[in-house]
Amino acid sequence: MDARIEQVVTSGKLTLDDTEYDVENNTYIVGDDDEVIVIDPAFDAEAILEKVGEREVMAVLLTDGNEHRLSVVLEVAAAGEEDEENWAPIALHRADRLLWRDYFGRLAREEEDEDDAKALRSLEPDIWLEDGGVFEIADVQLEIVQTPGHTPGSVCVISEQLGVLFSGDTLHRGRPGSIGGAFEDLRKQLNSIGALLDPLPRDLQVMPAQGDETTAGEENARWESWGDMAREDTD
Repeated sequence: MDARIEQVVTSGKLTLDDTEYDVENNTYIVGDDDEVIVIDPAFDAEAILEKVGEREVMAVLLTDGNEHRLSVVLEVAAAGEEDEENWAPIALHRADRLLWRDYFGRLAREEEDEDDAKALRSLEPDIWLEDGGVFEIADVQLEIVQTPGHTPGSVCVISEQLGVLFSGDTLHRGRPGSIGGAFEDLRKQLNSIGALLDPLPRDLQVMPAQGDETTAGEENARWESWGDMAREDTD
């Protein structure tokens, strides 16, 4: 098996509900010497594409539809190709379609050229992710698991061959994932995390979109203790 995982750390500011947060993001590049899939690009497309190099980007997977991902996703999908027909497909869960439409709709309203504005309004992901869907790259499979809560369409990506879970902002080391400590629907997110972790091998590596790596066993052991956070979040 020639597949490998490479990581690019980028940082920037993200505004949610009129509050600005400083965010550091892990982008993962999965593939071999010829082809890759990019998971969760954010903030700095140039740094990500520098790591990709001359390899072909076969798909760009977004584990949620928050703005820091959408702001670079077209540039990463294009990977220097001017002809849109040669761009890599962008994949997002349909439940985050509103986040997508809000972001590109806002760009369209700021665009002076009406043709460009129309193009932005008509943009859609090329692939709607579904629970159980599978992508293949370099002879390994990447399986999609829907984990709503952080956003309605949040997903995680599991590769049994690589022994890894890409947990996006659903799950971080030692805590449920968040942007600046703010949660969209923590109860639903915790339910998703519990259902996700319970059947997984305890030594499975967890690679989140923020922070350090961990294992499924470590986070499964912590999961019940997070219930107090959910109660406080609803009080």
